[in-house]
Amino acid sequence: MSASDGTERDPEAVSRFVESFAAQLVEAGMPRMPARVFAALLSADAGSLTSAELGELLRISPAAVSGAVRYLAQAHMVAREREPGSRRERYRVRGDQWYEALTNRESIMKRWEIALREGVASLGPETPAGRRMAETLAFFEFVEGEIAEMMSRWRDHRDRTFGPS
Repeated sequence: MSASDGTERDPEAVSRFVESFAAQLVEAGMPRMPARVFAALLSADAGSLTSAELGELLRISPAAVSGAVRYLAQAHMVAREREPGSRRERYRVRGDQWYEALTNRESIMKRWEIALREGVASLGPETPAGRRMAETLAFFEFVEGEIAEMMSRWRDHRDRTFGPS
């Protein structure tokens, strides 16, 4: 396997990295097959692979690739692209995949906040359960504000480090 700069890479070392990073993602709560597919895409110089390439690289079935990509696409961690003049799809990991995944989590937290507000109103803010709900709501509101500020700082840092996108 060659890197984009023409140097050779050790396929076994790359495979060990993919499995090791995937194990870390699994430990953090991601299902195993999406974790492996994501790690493989992240380690590909082009940042994209076809289903057949992923299947061969990871020694998994087309159905396993399809399920993993579906999960990753829903989490905004990969994008599907059609190869020009072909029916084959390529699966791409973007440079901003972490930003997109975190931004997607923000919309989920917003829905949780709405539900928690309803819970506080239903339970009564002075009941033990209502206070617990209110504290949970306050936590999510706090985190949402922190994430927005952090993402702004990240964009500035990314532009300084890697150039404007």
